[in-house]
Amino acid sequence: MVNESAVVVFDDARAVANAGVMLPALLAGRLGLEALVDDCVDLGDRPGAANPGRKVMTMCSAMVLGADCIDDCDLLRSGQTAAVLGHRVAAPSTLGTFLRAFTFGHVRQLDRVLGLALERAWAAGAGPGDQRLVIDVDSFVGEVHGYKKQGAGYGYTRQLGYHPLLATRADTGEVLHIRLRKGSANTSRGMLRFCEELIARVDRAGATGQKLMRTDSGFWAKKTFVRLDRAGWQFSIGIRMQPHVRALVEAIPEDAWATLEDYPKTSIAQIAETTIGDFRMIVRRVRTLSQQGELLPSWEHYPFATNRTDDLQIVEAEHRQHAVVELAIRDLKDQALAHFPSGKYNANAAWTVIAAIAHNLLRWTQKIALPDATTRTARTLRRRLLTIPGRLARSGRKTLLRMPARWPWAHDFLTALQHIRALPPPT
Repeated sequence: MVNESAVVVFDDARAVANAGVMLPALLAGRLGLEALVDDCVDLGDRPGAANPGRKVMTMCSAMVLGADCIDDCDLLRSGQTAAVLGHRVAAPSTLGTFLRAFTFGHVRQLDRVLGLALERAWAAGAGPGDQRLVIDVDSFVGEVHGYKKQGAGYGYTRQLGYHPLLATRADTGEVLHIRLRKGSANTSRGMLRFCEELIARVDRAGATGQKLMRTDSGFWAKKTFVRLDRAGWQFSIGIRMQPHVRALVEAIPEDAWATLEDYPKTSIAQIAETTIGDFRMIVRRVRTLSQQGELLPSWEHYPFATNRTDDLQIVEAEHRQHAVVELAIRDLKDQALAHFPSGKYNANAAWTVIAAIAHNLLRWTQKIALPDATTRTARTLRRRLLTIPGRLARSGRKTLLRMPARWPWAHDFLTALQHIRALPPPT
Protein backbone atom coordinates (compact mmCIF):
# COMPACT_ATOMS: atom_id res chain seq x y z
CA MET A 1 0.00 0.00 0.00
CA VAL A 2 1.31 3.44 -0.93
CA ASN A 3 2.16 5.68 2.01
CA GLU A 4 0.27 8.87 1.21
CA SER A 5 2.32 10.83 3.74
CA ALA A 6 5.69 9.89 2.20
CA VAL A 7 8.05 12.83 1.79
CA VAL A 8 9.14 13.34 -1.85
CA VAL A 9 12.46 15.07 -2.54
CA PHE A 10 14.56 15.37 -5.69
CA ASP A 11 18.01 15.29 -4.11
CA ASP A 12 19.77 12.08 -5.24
CA ALA A 13 22.79 13.31 -7.18
CA ARG A 14 23.86 9.75 -8.02
CA ALA A 15 20.59 8.63 -9.61
CA VAL A 16 20.50 7.83 -13.32
CA ALA A 17 17.16 8.59 -14.91
CA ASN A 18 17.46 6.24 -17.89
CA ALA A 19 20.46 4.02 -17.31
CA GLY A 20 19.83 1.88 -20.38
CA VAL A 21 20.71 4.78 -22.67
CA MET A 22 24.31 3.63 -22.21
CA LEU A 23 23.68 0.92 -24.85
CA PRO A 24 23.08 3.19 -27.88
CA ALA A 25 25.57 5.71 -26.44
CA LEU A 26 28.25 3.04 -26.23
CA LEU A 27 27.47 1.89 -29.77
CA ALA A 28 27.72 5.50 -30.98
CA GLY A 29 31.14 5.66 -29.34
CA ARG A 30 32.25 2.46 -31.05
CA LEU A 31 31.11 3.89 -34.39
CA GLY A 32 32.91 7.17 -33.68
CA LEU A 33 29.84 9.28 -34.40
CA GLU A 34 30.87 12.34 -32.36
CA ALA A 35 34.22 12.64 -34.15
CA LEU A 36 32.46 11.94 -37.45
CA VAL A 37 30.13 14.92 -36.93
CA ASP A 38 33.08 17.10 -35.93
CA ASP A 39 34.85 16.16 -39.16
CA CYS A 40 31.86 16.63 -41.48
CA VAL A 41 29.88 19.55 -40.05
CA ASP A 42 31.49 23.00 -40.21
CA LEU A 43 29.23 25.94 -39.41
CA GLY A 44 32.02 28.46 -39.80
CA ASP A 45 31.88 31.44 -37.44
CA ARG A 46 28.12 31.27 -36.90
CA PRO A 47 26.72 31.40 -33.35
CA GLY A 48 26.61 27.90 -31.87
CA ALA A 49 29.16 26.51 -34.33
CA ALA A 50 31.54 25.06 -31.72
CA ASN A 51 31.57 21.35 -30.85
CA PRO A 52 28.92 20.12 -33.32
CA GLY A 53 29.62 16.48 -32.44
CA ARG A 54 28.78 16.98 -28.78
CA LYS A 55 25.53 18.77 -29.64
CA VAL A 56 24.37 16.21 -32.21
CA MET A 57 25.11 13.36 -29.79
CA THR A 58 23.16 15.16 -27.04
CA MET A 59 20.12 15.29 -29.30
CA CYS A 60 20.58 11.68 -30.43
CA SER A 61 20.79 10.43 -26.84
CA ALA A 62 17.65 12.33 -25.92
CA MET A 63 15.81 11.21 -29.06
CA VAL A 64 16.39 7.50 -28.43
CA LEU A 65 14.66 8.10 -25.09
CA GLY A 66 11.67 9.62 -26.89
CA ALA A 67 12.51 13.34 -26.87
CA ASP A 68 10.35 15.26 -29.35
CA CYS A 69 11.44 18.84 -28.55
CA ILE A 70 14.64 20.64 -27.65
CA ASP A 71 13.69 21.13 -23.99
CA ASP A 72 13.38 17.34 -23.55
CA CYS A 73 17.17 17.11 -23.97
CA ASP A 74 17.50 18.60 -20.46
CA LEU A 75 16.58 15.14 -19.15
CA LEU A 76 20.17 14.07 -19.78
CA ARG A 77 21.45 16.56 -17.22
CA SER A 78 19.45 15.07 -14.34
CA GLY A 79 21.35 13.21 -11.64
CA GLN A 80 24.29 11.23 -13.01
CA THR A 81 22.67 10.43 -16.37
CA ALA A 82 25.44 12.24 -18.27
CA ALA A 83 28.02 9.92 -16.71
CA VAL A 84 26.79 6.91 -18.70
CA LEU A 85 26.70 8.66 -22.07
CA GLY A 86 30.38 8.96 -22.98
CA HIS A 87 29.95 12.54 -24.21
CA ARG A 88 29.31 15.91 -22.63
CA VAL A 89 25.73 17.13 -22.59
CA ALA A 90 24.79 20.49 -24.11
CA ALA A 91 22.06 22.71 -22.67
CA PRO A 92 18.77 23.10 -24.60
CA SER A 93 19.42 26.80 -25.22
CA THR A 94 22.76 25.90 -26.80
CA LEU A 95 21.11 23.25 -28.97
CA GLY A 96 18.53 25.74 -30.23
CA THR A 97 21.25 28.20 -31.26
CA PHE A 98 23.12 25.36 -32.94
CA LEU A 99 20.13 24.25 -35.02
CA ARG A 100 19.27 27.78 -36.11
CA ALA A 101 22.80 28.15 -37.52
CA PHE A 102 22.16 25.54 -40.23
CA THR A 103 21.78 26.40 -43.89
CA PHE A 104 20.86 23.99 -46.69
CA GLY A 105 24.54 23.22 -47.27
CA HIS A 106 25.11 22.45 -43.61
CA VAL A 107 22.13 20.08 -43.62
CA ARG A 108 23.81 18.28 -46.52
CA GLN A 109 26.94 17.94 -44.38
CA LEU A 110 24.81 16.33 -41.69
CA ASP A 111 23.24 14.08 -44.30
CA ARG A 112 26.74 12.88 -45.18
CA VAL A 113 27.15 11.88 -41.52
CA LEU A 114 24.06 9.67 -41.88
CA GLY A 115 25.60 7.94 -44.90
CA LEU A 116 29.01 7.43 -43.27
CA ALA A 117 27.41 6.17 -40.06
CA LEU A 118 25.50 3.65 -42.17
CA GLU A 119 28.79 2.44 -43.68
CA ARG A 120 30.36 1.98 -40.25
CA ALA A 121 27.34 0.23 -38.74
CA TRP A 122 27.02 -2.16 -41.68
CA ALA A 123 30.75 -2.93 -41.48
CA ALA A 124 30.24 -3.70 -37.76
CA GLY A 125 27.69 -6.39 -38.56
CA ALA A 126 24.37 -4.61 -39.19
CA GLY A 127 24.59 -4.69 -42.99
CA PRO A 128 23.03 -7.07 -45.50
CA GLY A 129 26.39 -7.97 -47.08
CA ASP A 130 25.74 -10.04 -50.18
CA GLN A 131 22.17 -10.84 -49.11
CA ARG A 132 19.13 -9.35 -50.81
CA LEU A 133 18.29 -5.78 -49.77
CA VAL A 134 14.67 -4.57 -49.97
CA ILE A 135 14.17 -0.80 -49.69
CA ASP A 136 10.84 0.99 -49.29
CA VAL A 137 10.46 4.65 -50.28
CA ASP A 138 7.57 6.71 -48.97
CA SER A 139 6.64 10.14 -47.65
CA PHE A 140 4.53 11.37 -44.79
CA VAL A 141 3.10 14.59 -43.42
CA GLY A 142 4.65 15.83 -40.19
CA GLU A 143 1.95 18.02 -38.72
CA VAL A 144 2.86 21.38 -37.15
CA HIS A 145 0.82 24.09 -35.46
CA GLY A 146 1.03 27.87 -35.71
CA TYR A 147 1.91 30.22 -38.52
CA LYS A 148 5.61 30.78 -37.77
CA LYS A 149 6.92 27.50 -39.19
CA GLN A 150 8.97 28.43 -42.25
CA GLY A 151 8.18 26.16 -45.21
CA ALA A 152 5.15 24.51 -43.62
CA GLY A 153 2.13 24.16 -45.90
CA TYR A 154 -0.99 22.20 -46.68
CA GLY A 155 -0.54 18.98 -48.64
CA TYR A 156 -2.68 16.05 -49.66
CA THR A 157 -3.85 15.45 -46.06
CA ARG A 158 -5.04 19.07 -45.78
CA GLN A 159 -3.01 19.40 -42.57
CA LEU A 160 -0.42 22.09 -41.97
CA GLY A 161 3.03 20.54 -41.85
CA TYR A 162 6.14 19.36 -43.66
CA HIS A 163 6.37 16.56 -46.22
CA PRO A 164 9.54 14.47 -45.63
CA LEU A 165 10.72 11.85 -48.12
CA LEU A 166 12.48 8.78 -46.77
CA ALA A 167 13.87 5.37 -47.71
CA THR A 168 13.88 2.53 -45.19
CA ARG A 169 15.28 -0.98 -45.07
CA ALA A 170 12.41 -3.45 -45.01
CA ASP A 171 13.79 -6.08 -42.60
CA THR A 172 15.27 -3.77 -39.93
CA GLY A 173 13.43 -0.48 -40.34
CA GLU A 174 16.64 1.56 -40.69
CA VAL A 175 16.34 4.94 -42.38
CA LEU A 176 18.80 4.82 -45.28
CA HIS A 177 18.06 8.31 -46.58
CA ILE A 178 15.75 11.15 -45.59
CA ARG A 179 15.00 14.62 -46.93
CA LEU A 180 12.74 17.27 -45.42
CA ARG A 181 10.51 19.03 -47.96
CA LYS A 182 8.04 21.87 -47.75
CA GLY A 183 4.53 20.95 -46.77
CA SER A 184 3.08 21.79 -50.17
CA ALA A 185 5.62 19.64 -52.05
CA ASN A 186 4.23 17.11 -54.52
CA THR A 187 4.72 13.50 -53.42
CA SER A 188 7.26 12.76 -56.18
CA ARG A 189 9.20 16.02 -55.89
CA GLY A 190 12.96 15.34 -55.92
CA MET A 191 12.49 11.59 -56.33
CA LEU A 192 15.02 11.12 -59.17
CA ARG A 193 17.82 12.93 -57.30
CA PHE A 194 16.84 11.08 -54.13
CA CYS A 195 17.18 7.74 -55.96
CA GLU A 196 20.59 8.65 -57.36
CA GLU A 197 21.89 9.55 -53.90
CA LEU A 198 20.34 6.41 -52.40
CA ILE A 199 21.91 4.13 -55.03
CA ALA A 200 25.36 5.61 -54.38
CA ARG A 201 24.93 5.47 -50.60
CA VAL A 202 23.90 1.83 -50.51
CA ASP A 203 26.79 0.85 -52.79
CA ARG A 204 29.30 2.72 -50.62
CA ALA A 205 27.89 1.05 -47.50
CA GLY A 206 28.80 -2.36 -48.92
CA ALA A 207 25.50 -3.90 -50.03
CA THR A 208 26.61 -6.20 -52.85
CA GLY A 209 23.53 -8.40 -53.19
CA GLN A 210 20.36 -7.98 -55.18
CA LYS A 211 18.42 -4.76 -54.46
CA LEU A 212 14.69 -4.14 -54.74
CA MET A 213 12.94 -0.77 -54.35
CA ARG A 214 9.22 -0.63 -53.60
CA THR A 215 7.04 2.49 -53.66
CA ASP A 216 3.40 3.40 -54.04
CA SER A 217 1.85 5.17 -57.03
CA GLY A 218 2.83 8.63 -55.77
CA PHE A 219 6.36 8.06 -57.11
CA TRP A 220 5.42 6.73 -60.55
CA ALA A 221 7.73 8.20 -63.19
CA LYS A 222 9.37 6.67 -66.26
CA LYS A 223 12.68 8.38 -65.41
CA THR A 224 12.73 6.56 -62.10
CA PHE A 225 12.07 3.22 -63.84
CA VAL A 226 14.93 3.79 -66.27
CA ARG A 227 17.37 5.00 -63.59
CA LEU A 228 16.79 2.02 -61.31
CA ASP A 229 16.94 -0.44 -64.20
CA ARG A 230 20.21 1.09 -65.42
CA ALA A 231 21.70 0.74 -61.92
CA GLY A 232 20.84 -2.96 -61.89
CA TRP A 233 18.14 -2.57 -59.25
CA GLN A 234 14.81 -4.31 -59.28
CA PHE A 235 11.75 -2.14 -58.69
CA SER A 236 8.11 -2.51 -57.84
CA ILE A 237 6.35 0.84 -58.19
CA GLY A 238 2.64 1.57 -58.09
CA ILE A 239 0.83 3.17 -61.03
CA ARG A 240 -2.18 5.46 -60.99
CA MET A 241 -5.25 4.46 -62.95
CA GLN A 242 -4.92 7.05 -65.70
CA PRO A 243 -6.93 6.57 -68.93
CA HIS A 244 -4.20 4.74 -70.87
CA VAL A 245 -3.51 2.49 -67.86
CA ARG A 246 -7.21 1.74 -67.49
CA ALA A 247 -7.35 0.78 -71.16
CA LEU A 248 -4.50 -1.68 -70.64
CA VAL A 249 -6.24 -3.19 -67.62
CA GLU A 250 -9.56 -3.54 -69.42
CA ALA A 251 -7.80 -5.32 -72.29
CA ILE A 252 -6.71 -8.17 -69.98
CA PRO A 253 -8.77 -11.31 -70.84
CA GLU A 254 -11.18 -12.39 -68.12
CA ASP A 255 -9.69 -15.91 -67.98
CA ALA A 256 -6.23 -14.42 -67.16
CA TRP A 257 -7.30 -13.33 -63.66
CA ALA A 258 -6.17 -15.64 -60.83
CA THR A 259 -7.80 -15.52 -57.39
CA LEU A 260 -5.63 -14.81 -54.34
CA GLU A 261 -6.32 -17.43 -51.69
CA ASP A 262 -4.39 -15.65 -48.92
CA TYR A 263 -6.39 -12.41 -49.12
CA PRO A 264 -8.72 -11.43 -46.23
CA LYS A 265 -12.08 -13.18 -46.45
CA THR A 266 -13.95 -9.87 -46.40
CA SER A 267 -12.89 -9.29 -50.01
CA ILE A 268 -12.28 -11.08 -53.26
CA ALA A 269 -8.89 -10.34 -54.85
CA GLN A 270 -7.55 -11.43 -58.23
CA ILE A 271 -4.30 -10.71 -60.07
CA ALA A 272 -3.21 -10.65 -63.70
CA GLU A 273 -0.42 -9.10 -65.73
CA THR A 274 0.26 -7.23 -68.95
CA THR A 275 2.94 -4.76 -70.10
CA ILE A 276 3.32 -1.00 -69.95
CA GLY A 277 6.04 0.32 -72.23
CA ASP A 278 9.17 -1.79 -71.76
CA PHE A 279 8.18 -3.11 -68.34
CA ARG A 280 5.87 -5.64 -66.82
CA MET A 281 2.63 -4.39 -65.23
CA ILE A 282 0.89 -6.46 -62.57
CA VAL A 283 -2.66 -5.63 -61.54
CA ARG A 284 -4.56 -6.61 -58.42
CA ARG A 285 -8.32 -6.09 -58.50
CA VAL A 286 -10.34 -6.19 -55.29
CA ARG A 287 -14.05 -6.36 -54.60
CA THR A 288 -15.24 -5.89 -51.03
CA LEU A 289 -18.00 -8.30 -50.02
CA SER A 290 -21.12 -6.75 -48.50
CA GLN A 291 -23.65 -8.57 -46.36
CA GLN A 292 -26.42 -6.60 -48.04
CA GLY A 293 -25.19 -7.44 -51.51
CA GLU A 294 -24.59 -5.04 -54.40
CA LEU A 295 -26.77 -4.35 -57.38
CA LEU A 296 -23.78 -3.57 -59.63
CA PRO A 297 -20.62 -4.92 -57.96
CA SER A 298 -17.41 -3.24 -59.14
CA TRP A 299 -13.68 -3.85 -58.85
CA GLU A 300 -10.98 -1.56 -57.49
CA HIS A 301 -7.72 -1.90 -59.42
CA TYR A 302 -4.17 -1.53 -58.02
CA PRO A 303 -1.56 -1.80 -60.81
CA PHE A 304 2.20 -1.55 -60.41
CA ALA A 305 5.17 -1.69 -62.78
CA THR A 306 8.18 -3.92 -62.24
CA ASN A 307 11.26 -5.21 -64.01
CA ARG A 308 11.28 -8.43 -62.00
CA THR A 309 11.01 -11.75 -63.81
CA ASP A 310 9.88 -13.85 -60.85
CA ASP A 311 6.58 -15.69 -60.60
CA LEU A 312 3.49 -13.47 -60.68
CA GLN A 313 2.24 -14.58 -57.25
CA ILE A 314 5.61 -13.89 -55.57
CA VAL A 315 6.07 -10.45 -57.11
CA GLU A 316 2.55 -9.34 -56.20
CA ALA A 317 2.76 -10.66 -52.61
CA GLU A 318 6.09 -8.91 -52.00
CA HIS A 319 4.79 -5.66 -53.42
CA ARG A 320 1.96 -5.68 -50.86
CA GLN A 321 4.60 -5.95 -48.11
CA HIS A 322 5.66 -2.39 -48.95
CA ALA A 323 3.30 -1.41 -46.13
CA VAL A 324 6.06 -2.19 -43.57
CA VAL A 325 7.47 1.28 -44.28
CA GLU A 326 4.63 2.63 -42.14
CA LEU A 327 6.19 0.92 -39.10
CA ALA A 328 9.37 2.98 -39.49
CA ILE A 329 7.32 6.15 -39.98
CA ARG A 330 5.34 5.31 -36.84
CA ASP A 331 8.58 4.95 -34.87
CA LEU A 332 9.88 8.29 -36.13
CA LYS A 333 6.62 10.01 -35.21
CA ASP A 334 6.71 8.32 -31.81
CA GLN A 335 10.08 9.96 -31.16
CA ALA A 336 11.69 13.12 -32.48
CA LEU A 337 9.46 13.71 -35.50
CA ALA A 338 6.32 14.04 -33.42
CA HIS A 339 7.18 17.75 -33.65
CA PHE A 340 9.46 20.04 -35.60
CA PRO A 341 10.80 22.33 -32.88
CA SER A 342 12.04 25.42 -34.72
CA GLY A 343 10.50 28.18 -36.78
CA LYS A 344 13.46 27.95 -39.19
CA TYR A 345 13.13 25.50 -42.08
CA ASN A 346 16.80 24.46 -42.17
CA ALA A 347 16.84 23.97 -38.39
CA ASN A 348 13.95 21.53 -38.78
CA ALA A 349 15.75 19.86 -41.72
CA ALA A 350 18.79 19.30 -39.47
CA TRP A 351 16.52 18.02 -36.69
CA THR A 352 15.01 15.54 -39.19
CA VAL A 353 18.40 14.08 -40.16
CA ILE A 354 19.48 13.83 -36.51
CA ALA A 355 16.18 12.05 -35.78
CA ALA A 356 17.06 9.51 -38.49
CA ILE A 357 20.52 8.95 -36.95
CA ALA A 358 18.96 8.43 -33.51
CA HIS A 359 16.35 6.05 -34.95
CA ASN A 360 19.12 4.06 -36.64
CA LEU A 361 21.09 3.86 -33.40
CA LEU A 362 18.14 2.01 -31.87
CA ARG A 363 17.85 -0.27 -34.91
CA TRP A 364 21.62 -0.99 -34.89
CA THR A 365 21.62 -1.58 -31.14
CA GLN A 366 19.19 -4.43 -31.67
CA LYS A 367 20.71 -5.71 -34.93
CA ILE A 368 24.29 -5.79 -33.64
CA ALA A 369 23.77 -6.47 -29.93
CA LEU A 370 20.75 -8.81 -30.11
CA PRO A 371 20.94 -10.25 -33.63
CA ASP A 372 18.72 -13.25 -32.91
CA ALA A 373 15.93 -11.32 -31.20
CA THR A 374 12.62 -10.36 -32.79
CA THR A 375 12.68 -6.86 -34.27
CA ARG A 376 10.92 -4.58 -31.78
CA THR A 377 9.38 -1.15 -32.12
CA ALA A 378 11.24 1.83 -30.69
CA ARG A 379 8.73 2.16 -27.86
CA THR A 380 9.24 -1.47 -26.81
CA LEU A 381 13.03 -1.14 -26.91
CA ARG A 382 12.86 1.97 -24.75
CA ARG A 383 10.61 0.32 -22.19
CA ARG A 384 12.68 -2.87 -21.94
CA LEU A 385 16.27 -1.74 -22.36
CA LEU A 386 16.61 2.04 -22.06
CA THR A 387 14.27 3.57 -19.50
CA ILE A 388 15.74 1.62 -16.60
CA PRO A 389 16.33 3.55 -13.36
CA GLY A 390 19.85 3.22 -12.02
CA ARG A 391 22.29 4.55 -9.46
CA LEU A 392 26.02 5.09 -9.73
CA ALA A 393 28.14 3.87 -6.86
CA ARG A 394 31.81 3.20 -6.17
CA SER A 395 33.16 0.09 -4.51
CA GLY A 396 36.77 -1.14 -4.42
CA ARG A 397 37.93 1.49 -6.94
CA LYS A 398 35.25 0.30 -9.35
CA THR A 399 32.26 2.21 -10.67
CA LEU A 400 29.04 0.27 -10.29
CA LEU A 401 25.82 1.04 -12.11
CA ARG A 402 23.15 -0.47 -9.91
CA MET A 403 19.85 -1.33 -11.57
CA PRO A 404 16.60 -2.78 -10.22
CA ALA A 405 16.66 -6.35 -9.00
CA ARG A 406 14.48 -8.83 -10.93
CA TRP A 407 14.33 -6.62 -14.05
CA PRO A 408 12.48 -8.84 -16.58
CA TRP A 409 14.89 -8.10 -19.44
CA ALA A 410 18.16 -7.98 -17.48
CA HIS A 411 19.60 -10.88 -19.49
CA ASP A 412 18.93 -9.11 -22.80
CA PHE A 413 20.53 -5.94 -21.47
CA LEU A 414 23.68 -7.69 -20.29
CA THR A 415 23.93 -9.67 -23.55
CA ALA A 416 23.61 -6.48 -25.60
CA LEU A 417 26.19 -4.72 -23.43
CA GLN A 418 28.65 -7.58 -23.89
CA HIS A 419 28.25 -7.59 -27.69
CA ILE A 420 28.68 -3.83 -28.01
CA ARG A 421 31.73 -3.79 -25.77
CA ALA A 422 33.27 -6.48 -27.98
CA LEU A 423 33.21 -4.15 -31.00
CA PRO A 424 36.59 -2.61 -31.88
CA PRO A 425 37.03 1.07 -30.99
CA PRO A 426 36.97 3.60 -33.85
CA THR A 427 40.21 4.10 -35.73
